[in-house]
Amino acid sequence: MKDLAGKTAFVTGAASGIGLGIATALSQAGVKVMLCDIEEAALAKAVANLKRTNADVDGVRADVSLKAELKAAADATLARYGEIHILVNNAGVGGGSGYGRWTDASWNWTLGVNLMSVIWGIEIFGPLIEAHGEGGQIVSTASIARLISGANPSYNVTKYGVVALSEGLRVTLAPRGIGVSVLCPGFIRTQIVNSRRNVPQRFTGAIEGLPTEGPVAEFVKVVNDRVSKGIDPLYVGELVREGIENDWPYIFTDNEFEPLIDDRFAAIKQGFDRIRGREPRH
Repeated sequence: MKDLAGKTAFVTGAASGIGLGIATALSQAGVKVMLCDIEEAALAKAVANLKRTNADVDGVRADVSLKAELKAAADATLARYGEIHILVNNAGVGGGSGYGRWTDASWNWTLGVNLMSVIWGIEIFGPLIEAHGEGGQIVSTASIARLISGANPSYNVTKYGVVALSEGLRVTLAPRGIGVSVLCPGFIRTQIVNSRRNVPQRFTGAIEGLPTEGPVAEFVKVVNDRVSKGIDPLYVGELVREGIENDWPYIFTDNEFEPLIDDRFAAIKQGFDRIRGREPRH
């Protein structure tokens, strides 16, 4: 999508962080943007601030872990702008706990926001993008954690799922004029470490108190520090805009974790090397 001016985008998790960075970068390129978020006050503030720059934006509140609310948000976007060209599945939470401490509620919350909302978003918005025949782009936010091992199983599982879905749909949707990109950010200056502020009541028990000492506490402290000093979300938004314009399959934010990704693929290659030359039994 080389010419973004006049197109319409729908962005989830858009009231702050990466989502707001993407909404800002797209609006600066002349895109009409519907911002979607669960935090109503933050959403209203984000929309108001963007309107002060003469951006054509609006906002709709939705809990994306509820399919019906995501569908209602799509209807509101169509009512406001008529067409949708770009879907950005960005909403995400850093919920869940390590092995031995997770709960059904924590899994359901993390899966609902990080993975099911992406699946539903594509199910709902994909046909709307196809309908006008002008082509479009779907961008879904995963994480660099999807390519390397991490300490949060439920988070990693959901982000791996986003990548698998994106890779498969890229082949399926290309003939229909829809590009598919997956964003794999590193440490970005967002509120991801404070995701618990948005836990819906139906997921009671999803969040437990974090240890104040020991390896887990140290890990959380390091993550908090890295995120607080992370990359500017607006820079990420500019990368996403460029990725949409050029149909990048993968959008990375930095090279910090590239050696770890190389190690992972080397380990996979070793798995093949161990059986090389052996004749499979049939």
